Amino acid sequence: MSPNLDFKRNTAIGLDLGWINHLKVNRNAADRRAASLANRRTVKKDYQAAWLVKAIQCIDLTTLSGDDTPGRVERLCMKAMRPLRTDLMQALGLESLTTGAVCVYHEMITPAVQVLKGRLPIAAVSTAFPAGLSSMETKLREIELSVAAGATEIDIVITRQHVLTGNWQALYDEMVAYRQACGEAHVKAILATGDLVTLENVAKASWVCMMAGADFIKTSTGKEGVNATIPVSLVMVRAIREYYERTGFKVGYKPAGGVSTAKSALQYLTVMKEELGNEWLQPHLFRIGASSLLTDIERQLEHHVTGYYSAAHRHAQP
Repeated sequence: MSPNLDFKRNTAIGLDLGWINHLKVNRNAADRRAASLANRRTVKKDYQAAWLVKAIQCIDLTTLSGDDTPGRVERLCMKAMRPLRTDLMQALGLESLTTGAVCVYHEMITPAVQVLKGRLPIAAVSTAFPAGLSSMETKLREIELSVAAGATEIDIVITRQHVLTGNWQALYDEMVAYRQACGEAHVKAILATGDLVTLENVAKASWVCMMAGADFIKTSTGKEGVNATIPVSLVMVRAIREYYERTGFKVGYKPAGGVSTAKSALQYLTVMKEELGNEWLQPHLFRIGASSLLTDIERQLEHHVTGYYSAAHRHAQP
């Protein structure tokens, strides 16, 4: 996570089943509010450019493909450290700019470490990503190996059956174990919200993971049929807000999967600003998991600077 001397890391507070069992979500109200957030606020010209630069700073630049190679990851890291061309940086008055982190599989941590040399966080997906259906021993060992290899953030996947069967104690115990295995590395809990069926399940899973010490809650692996959505995000960020009000701990939020356009990034920034405030619009509390989003943002910023849209292939990607 980005350094913040005043930031107090979330710690396990104990599972409050009374609270979890009484959580309710009004689906119709959530949908109406989500539609309002997605459509009400528009930003133009210099303001839009500033918001898009903020989005870049909060991207977990990601490659999670079966054909990943060290060379691809090296290019990803170089792009993360220099996400915009020099001429665009100069036109926007930016002296420096990076993404929030890079996100890779365990086997790709070493080439990322060799390029980044501690200049950016490295997030590794873990715990039998994306299904999460290996043995607990295997999943904990995977976390330990990734931390030892140089990952400073671990994106774990929860066991969805615990949510679908209402076994909140099992989910809590699992999350506590993951947090302990991470040590000083921060842990993002991927809920795979597209598999959880209801917004109420999303709310309850969010609370259980936060009660167990998750530093971030994250929507999706990007591999589900339905990934990040505005209604799901609304439920999760409201859980974060209420958790902070009850405990004093600030938990981060990461939408992931399908966030591929500048317009969609602006919608998620709007959700964060409206529901949690400007403080959450920082990389230590907000990330966007994305692989192709940066291309569209760079195209939009070039249009802002020159008045013309360029072809996507003109913007170097890994």
